[in-house]
Amino acid sequence: MVMTQLMASLFILVLALLYNSHVWGSPLVGGETQERNEAVALLRWKASLDNESQTFLSSWFGSSPCNNWVGIACWKPKAGSVTHLNLSGFGFRGTLQNLSFSSFSNLLSFNLYNNSFYGTIPTHVSKLSKLTYLDLSFNHLVGSIPASIGNLGNLTALYLHHNQLSGSIPSEIGLLKSLIILDLSYNNLNGTIPHSIGNLSNLATLYLTGNKLFGSIPWEIGQLRSLTGLSLTNNSFTGPIPSSLGKLVNLTVLCFLNNKLSGPIPSKMNNLIHLKVLQLGENKFSGHLPQQICLGGALENFTAHNNNFTGPIPKSLRNCSTLFRVRLESNQLTGNISEDLGIYPNLNYIDLSNNNLYGELSYKWGLCKNLTFLNISNNNISGTIPPELGNAARLHVLDLSSNGLHGDIPKKLGSLTLLFDLALSNNKLSGNLPLEMGMLSDLQHLNLASNNLSGSIPKQLGECWKLLYFNLSKNNFEESIPSEIGNMISLGSLDLSENMLTGEIPQQLGKLQNLEILNLSHNGLSGSIPSTFKDMLGLSSVDISYNQLEGPLPNIKAFREASFEALRNNSGLCGTAAVLMVCISSIENKASEKDHKIVILIIILISSILFLLFVFVGLYFLLCRRVRFRKHKSRETSCEDLFAIWGHDGEMLYEDIIKVTEEFNSKYCIGGGGYGTVYKAELPTGRVVAVKKLHPQQDGGMADLKAFTAEIRALTEMRHRNIVKLYGFCSHAEHTFLIYEFMEKGSLRHVLSNEEEALELDWSMRLNIVKGVAEALSYMHHDCSPPIIHRDISSSNVLLDSEYEGHVSDFGTARLLKPDSSNWTSFAGTFGYTAPGEFSLHLSSFIVAPAR
Repeated sequence: MVMTQLMASLFILVLALLYNSHVWGSPLVGGETQERNEAVALLRWKASLDNESQTFLSSWFGSSPCNNWVGIACWKPKAGSVTHLNLSGFGFRGTLQNLSFSSFSNLLSFNLYNNSFYGTIPTHVSKLSKLTYLDLSFNHLVGSIPASIGNLGNLTALYLHHNQLSGSIPSEIGLLKSLIILDLSYNNLNGTIPHSIGNLSNLATLYLTGNKLFGSIPWEIGQLRSLTGLSLTNNSFTGPIPSSLGKLVNLTVLCFLNNKLSGPIPSKMNNLIHLKVLQLGENKFSGHLPQQICLGGALENFTAHNNNFTGPIPKSLRNCSTLFRVRLESNQLTGNISEDLGIYPNLNYIDLSNNNLYGELSYKWGLCKNLTFLNISNNNISGTIPPELGNAARLHVLDLSSNGLHGDIPKKLGSLTLLFDLALSNNKLSGNLPLEMGMLSDLQHLNLASNNLSGSIPKQLGECWKLLYFNLSKNNFEESIPSEIGNMISLGSLDLSENMLTGEIPQQLGKLQNLEILNLSHNGLSGSIPSTFKDMLGLSSVDISYNQLEGPLPNIKAFREASFEALRNNSGLCGTAAVLMVCISSIENKASEKDHKIVILIIILISSILFLLFVFVGLYFLLCRRVRFRKHKSRETSCEDLFAIWGHDGEMLYEDIIKVTEEFNSKYCIGGGGYGTVYKAELPTGRVVAVKKLHPQQDGGMADLKAFTAEIRALTEMRHRNIVKLYGFCSHAEHTFLIYEFMEKGSLRHVLSNEEEALELDWSMRLNIVKGVAEALSYMHHDCSPPIIHRDISSSNVLLDSEYEGHVSDFGTARLLKPDSSNWTSFAGTFGYTAPGEFSLHLSSFIVAPAR
């Protein structure tokens, strides 16, 4: 889609540059009078713009626009008439109302792409009778598209996308018979597509994405035989796809995603053998998918999810080696998955979940070397999990849940070191859980519930310290709960219910400070609940029923408010829960009470003597230590919580960071901001982290203690895949810094400012970044207690990992909100990114069409 638009734009600009009196049959109007009139019109328009825009246009003075005026090109180098006006991407602010379009009788191209122009499109834009290229996209234009635009008979490209235009598409658009590109995407246009659109016989690109258009798709679109790209995504179109679209044999992009279209896909759609992108998802289509959709061997993106499709997967997909992304989930598709799918060297994402597919998993999935997402859940798949699946080394998500799989879990799955979501629940898997599962150090979600797994829970799973969700319920696991589960310090949900676990609950589970849901019910656990549970203040739901537990409950909210069903059928629990008896105190009888008092007096006497002795010895060593402290104060470290999440020695890691960055040498610098400078550090263990060194004040203190503590407090309380992870921090006499997860692709702002990288960031990736940032902010606002307000969301603070997944970072201005209270604060953050509603990140910062 991007290349098509880029090539078309280039073609149009070449035509405009070659434009002369011989091309269009009428000579250019020139002379000093024409040039002077154009200068007056431009200077009057400049005066109406804001001060910053006028400053940038300082070269606009005098009476000759052709004399090196910025953004102006003429048909002669130093004299003549203005033919091109290009002010794209400068951020100018103003309106078009004060520009006298009638003064520019020779203007061929008018480009204000990516500025801040507001107001309406003037009707007198139609005075530009020779105009071939008009781009007003990425502005703040409102109102309707003027019907007079139909007077621009020479126009070949019209870009009005990413504005706030409303009203209907004027039928006069059909008068633009020279038009090659028409892009009205991402506005508030409503009404239907005018039937006159069929008159645009030269049209190659028609994009109407992201509006409020409704009604049926006009049959006349099938007359646009030159069309290569058609996108009607995110509207409210109804009815069937007209069969006339089957005549558009040059189509490479066809997008109907997220409408209300219905009925079967016309059989003539099989004629579209050059399609690279076909998006039919989130509609009400029925019948069979087009079986020959990849007959031409070009299909890359095929989405038809959330419809009512029946029948088999298209046969042509078996040998469609160009496939990159496939979404067919949530339909009623049938067929043998073993026979209908082949080997896809470029495949990155495939979702076939929630269908009626059967057959066995093929070893061929392991040959899809670029596969990152595989979901075949909720089907009728049988057989075993092929060990070769472990060769798909780039897998991040593997979901085979709710099928009929049996046999062991292959040890080879331990090779999928990038995996962060593994779901094998609701199958018939048996045998022991492989020890190699502990090698999945990036795993965040592990669900093996409702199988026939047996043996003990491997202690090696404690190495999966990033786990957020851990479910082994409804299996046959035996022996005790391994204490190493206490190392999963990020864990939010732990479900080991309905197994055959015995022994006591490990004290180490009390280290799970982030745990919110705990279910240990229906086992054979005995003993008392560990005293360490009193520190699990985040716990909101607990179920320990049907065990052999006894003794007092921890005095925390989750146990105090637990229901009878969550505590029933144990040996002798007591405590503060409303449904239990209060624990009986261990009060001795009067006879033994006297003996206890004598023993207590003796203990107090001995303890007092020992205490005084320890005080004298302690004072002596304290004085000696103070002398040593003064000698070495310059190298004193106070890395109290450095890498606390990893459980490593703070002083040792402090020295490692100083060493690998060569005392924070500038060659390791990868960025900076208002609070500090960021360095890339590769630790001796091979792990790469980002180190944010805070700026010192003149007195050598911390740059901003409030920002420092705010970021630590915010990040250590958050657990979300789209929020940059804080590994630890250090406050040192010489250096104060934070240690973060390293993001390979850097900031979103860096990627967008690099033309080559911005071109690689296609629409789906950009929307995925937006979705990730929105989910992170939604989590901060609604799932954190108290809620957290970032207050500085900008493209500089959105970091991208190796897969271009967005992660929110830099919590120096974060603020915790107290529930049920008014929260007022002074301004914090970056102007332009702090509008009401928190998530006011300017969409034009990154959801932009790649550079034309």
